[in-house]
Parts: sequence; C-alpha cells; structure tokens
Amino acid sequence: MADWKPGGRESLPRWEAADEDDRADGVNSTGILSSAQNGGHASHGSGYGRHGRRDGAVTAEGGDRGRGLEPHTRERSEPLADDGATVALEPTAAVADADVVFAMLFDTAATLDVMAKVLPVMRSGAVFVQCATVGIEGAERTASLAAERGVAFLDCPVLGTKGPAEQGKLVMLASGDPALRDRVRQAFDAVAAKTIWVGAEPGLGSKLKLVCNAWISALTAAVGQSLALARELGLDQHLMLDALDGAAAGSQYLQIKGKAIIEGSLTPQFSVDGVRKDTGLIRDAIVASGLSSVLVDGVRAAFDAASEAGHGGDDMAAVYFGF
Repeated sequence: MADWKPGGRESLPRWEAADEDDRADGVNSTGILSSAQNGGHASHGSGYGRHGRRDGAVTAEGGDRGRGLEPHTRERSEPLADDGATVALEPTAAVADADVVFAMLFDTAATLDVMAKVLPVMRSGAVFVQCATVGIEGAERTASLAAERGVAFLDCPVLGTKGPAEQGKLVMLASGDPALRDRVRQAFDAVAAKTIWVGAEPGLGSKLKLVCNAWISALTAAVGQSLALARELGLDQHLMLDALDGAAAGSQYLQIKGKAIIEGSLTPQFSVDGVRKDTGLIRDAIVASGLSSVLVDGVRAAFDAASEAGHGGDDMAAVYFGF
C-alpha cells in the first residue's frame, strides 16, 4: 500500500472505517477497518485513529470511495471525508458490505463489544480479523464469539506503531484456519509489509504478540533507565547513543527512542498506558507458564511510575520519567 502510485494496481480500494475507542493506547485503538471487493480485486487501505490516516489518501487517489464511521465527533471524521471517504454513523453500516473486517481496538472488552454489534450483520463468507493485543484469554473469547455467530475468524494482532501503519508496513501475526489465507491475502498486503502465519489454531498469533511485546517493553524500559542514569551521573546523554552506535549491543531502536527522550519528542506512537495494559497481559502469560515474573514486574513498575508522573498518554519512551 505504501508504495502504490496512481495506475500501479489494477483495482483500488473501497474501505470502510470505524473508530470505536478513543483511548490513547497507540496502535490498538484504531477501530473497525473493512475491505470490500471491486470487480474481483481486493480493496486496499487502512483506517483512521491511532494508526494514522492512510485510508482516505488511498481511496481518494484511487477514485473509489470508502466509508468511515466516527462515533465520537464529526470533526475527527472530517479528514476521512476530505480524502474521499463517506462517513458512516454506525459500525454496522461500516461492515455490512465488507469481505474482510479488521478490528483494532484497545482491549478485549472493546473488541467483544464491537463484535457483538457487527458479527450479526456481516455478510456470508466475510472474515473478521481480530488485531488488538488481547492476550491469551482474550483471544479465546473473541474466537469463541465468532464461532458462536458462524463468522470466519482470524486472530491477528499486529506489530508496528503509527508510522508503519500510515505507510502500510505493519507486521501481521496471523493464526486461524489456513483456508482463509487466500481470502484475506490482498487485504493484508494492503496494510502490512509482511504476514507471519503462526499456526492454524486461533490464539497463536496473540501468543506471539505477547512474546514480541515482552521484548519491546523491556528494551524501551532499558533505554529509559540508562538515559536516566546518565543524567544523574552528570553525563551528556548523547554519549551513550554515540558509544553504542554500530556496536553489537546497539540498535536502530535505541537510537530512535534515545533521541526521542533527549529531545522530548514524545508524541505517541504507542503510549505508556498502552504498554501498561500489555505488560499486564504478558505477566498473566508468564505466571501461567510457570516462569519468573521478576523482569516484567520491574518493567511494568517503571511504566506505572511514568504514568503516575503524568505521562500515560505520551509515547512509551516516556518510561524515562518512571526512573
């Protein structure tokens, strides 16, 4: 999707979007994104919310018109209309004609609430794709609800924050019936740089997401702690980034988050409070697995402290203020 140029694809998208939850959690509060077929070709696009604003740009360029739902304020939906989308007023209107529905919400409760509204009106053969970070139990509950309603379902949390989402470069961690892969492939390609098919059992994608987020949250906390230590020791914080630049222990992520901390550039890509929610799910999985929770407990405490210091809505790099 990010590389699309006018005339570059045979068919362009019709997308319908709904932002059902306005919590500042970063990636997972985007809402409903639904893709319809046009002349046998899959639609391409993405939604509007914390993921960023890619949908309207694509639909407008392609000359096809999508539909967006904004239940909170008309003002927040205007960018969709400006880019060629039609604003819907109900989630059911946004998904009724869709072949693929992506739900990217804050948590299990929000996802189940939306599923209860939209599953009954989804057309036969449509696929509901659950993309939020809901943990192991949440994945089981969402899959069960879809099964009860007879709707094809994939558990597919995503890796990537606002920037990759705007560029169509998310990573899809998909699990579920392999027979659904061809039905969602083009829609997935529109929003993601790659899709990792974790397994045929729904919920395996959510397990991999917890594993990945455990690493990301711990890494971010480590960046914050080291820069806080440099500050308290009277060092120029840039020296840490210089010392590790190009080293085996360094990383692009260290450079990005380190510079964000030093420059105070904390516009949320994924927020502190979003990490707090996710580390709770990670801890549940760790404890259930019989592993020690000592690391995740420390990481979560740092993000809790940053939130209590007034940085809950800031980018996760603001964990720096928890030390």
